[in-house]
Amino acid sequence: MTENQNETIPVREAHQLDADKLRAYLAANMDGIGADISLQQFAVGQSNPTYMIATGGREFVLRKKPPGTLLPSAHAVDREYRVITALAGTDVPVPKTYLLCEDDGVLGTAFFIMDKVPGRVLDDQFAPAFSPAERGAVYDHLLEVLAALHAVDYQAVGLGDFGRPGNYYTRQINRWTKQYIASQTDEIPAMYHLMKWLPENIPVDDTTTLVHGDYRLGNTIVHPTKPRIAAVLDWELSTLGHPLADLAYCYVACFMGTGELLELLPGLPTEDEFVGRYCELTDRDGIPDWTFYKVFQLFRLAAIVQGVYKRGLDGISSSAKAVTYGDKCRNRAVAAWDMVSK
Repeated sequence: MTENQNETIPVREAHQLDADKLRAYLAANMDGIGADISLQQFAVGQSNPTYMIATGGREFVLRKKPPGTLLPSAHAVDREYRVITALAGTDVPVPKTYLLCEDDGVLGTAFFIMDKVPGRVLDDQFAPAFSPAERGAVYDHLLEVLAALHAVDYQAVGLGDFGRPGNYYTRQINRWTKQYIASQTDEIPAMYHLMKWLPENIPVDDTTTLVHGDYRLGNTIVHPTKPRIAAVLDWELSTLGHPLADLAYCYVACFMGTGELLELLPGLPTEDEFVGRYCELTDRDGIPDWTFYKVFQLFRLAAIVQGVYKRGLDGISSSAKAVTYGDKCRNRAVAAWDMVSK
C-alpha cells in the first residue's frame, strides 16, 4: 500500500463534468477564477465524486453528489458544506469553503467548493510509513480533534437545527435498516438478527453533541510533515447525535480484528488505551455498554458497504473497487452478531 492517497486521476467516464460551464459559474460566483480550468478526480472516495480544480494559479476541491438514482438522505453534500462552514474558527480543523450550488442545471447534481489543504491522505489506517512515535502521536491528535468536535457548542455555531437532539440510536438503527433493505442483494441472517437485537439494547445515556458519522484516520488530511490532523473531511453523515457513536466507529473502522498489528507496528493504541485517552480528554470515568456501541457501528458499516456494492453493480459508484465489496456486508454483520453472542 502507498502511504499517501491524496492522488488524482483523469476524470472517470461516469463522472465527466462540463468544464466550460463550471468555469463560467465559478467566475460569476467566486474570486480567483482564471480564464482556463483543468479538472482531475481524486482516486479515493466511495460516495461523492471529488475533483481537484486548477484555475488562476490556485487549486480548489469540488465535491458533488454522484449521478443516477440515489438512496434517500444519502450523498448530502449540502450538509457537508454547512457543517464545514460552521466549524471554521473552532478547534476542529476543516478546509475553507467558498460556495454551495444546488442548481442541478450547472453540473447535473449539487456540489460545493472548498480549499485544497496540503497534506497526506493515508490509505492505511496503521500508518506503516510512520515511526512508532509518529504513529502514536497521529492517533493521539485524532482523538484530541474528536474530543474538540464533541465539545463544540452546536447552537452557538448555527447548527441547532442540524439534527434532532435525543433518541439518536433509535433513529439511526431505523435509518440504516431502511438503507440496507433498499440496497440488499443477498440474504444475510446476521443482519436480521442485529435489526432485532439493537433496538432492544439501546443504552440509557442520551447525550447530544455534533457528530461526524465517518470519523477515522482515512477521512482526514495529515499535515505534510508532522503527525497531526490538518483537516477533517467527508462530513456527509454528520448530524446531532451521540458522541460515543463517533468513538466506537473510529475504533471499529481503524482497529477491529487487528490485534496482531499492535505488535508488528508499535505505537498504535490498544483498545483500552484508545478508549481511556478519549475518556481523559472528555472527563469521562469510563464507557458502560461499550460493546453495544461497537456492535451498532459494525451493523452501520455493513449497511454502508452494502450501499457501495449496490452502486458498483449499478455502474454509478465513484470507486472502481465497489463491485468487489460483495462479502464486506456479510463479514461485518457476522462479526457484530458474534460479538453479541459472546
